[in-house]
Amino acid sequence: MLSDKRPREFYILAAFFALFVLFLYGPLSAIVILSFQGPNGGLTFPLNGVSLHWFANLFETQAVGDFGGSFRRSFALGLMVMVVTVVVSLLAGLAFRRKFVGATPLFYLSVASLVVPSIIISLGIGVLFSQLGLQPAWYTSGFGAHLTWTLPFGVLIMFAIFNRFSPSYEEAARDLGATSWQTFRHVVLPMIAPPLIGVGLFGFTLSYDEFARTLMTSGTYNTLPLEIYGMTTNVTTPVLYALGTVTTLFSLLVIGGTLGLIVAMNRRRSQG
Repeated sequence: MLSDKRPREFYILAAFFALFVLFLYGPLSAIVILSFQGPNGGLTFPLNGVSLHWFANLFETQAVGDFGGSFRRSFALGLMVMVVTVVVSLLAGLAFRRKFVGATPLFYLSVASLVVPSIIISLGIGVLFSQLGLQPAWYTSGFGAHLTWTLPFGVLIMFAIFNRFSPSYEEAARDLGATSWQTFRHVVLPMIAPPLIGVGLFGFTLSYDEFARTLMTSGTYNTLPLEIYGMTTNVTTPVLYALGTVTTLFSLLVIGGTLGLIVAMNRRRSQG
């Protein structure tokens, strides 16, 4: 019988990972629990009854905060950023498969925003719009600010994908008489579809919860992260925790649905 002895390092790493997960999700679990406070409950433990009162309160008119409007704006902005991130990242990945003049400076320029503090980028875009006499808004200046955050990640991911992509598949398709578009449509795109969906999910989630780059660029109307931040100084009931629980559940559903789609695509491709 084979021994199942594991080295001591395995248990050390397992313990470290467990502590990391506890540190990561411990505060979130407290918010989820407190969101089920009774109607007379407060912002701290212990629980004063258990109910869904504060979740129902989310759909009522609030003295402060615009839950529905801020969620719709964040969701729409996330979708806009997701689409542009996927398209631009895909085109950049295809373009950089071949060497061209200025490729290296263009690459460093495309990822430069990752090393610049987010609040500086937000401030710079806000000042630029003011100097041009334009009114900052979440769908214009905020949209551009978010792209400076999501595009570098998308481009880097697509670079990694195409660096591992063998051109022999495309050569075989062309040998069989396929055009360049047919090769891309029926060979390249199905093979890179799962990581491309991942790029889209990454772009959506980065935009959906982005705070710093939205702070100076959202204009008159807040996105959800800004709305939540503003509520922390005004709302004194667990409705804030209920909002956090709902938005977290929504994020998990988006991630789970996307992962399920990727698994289904991989299974279909393997069966085909």
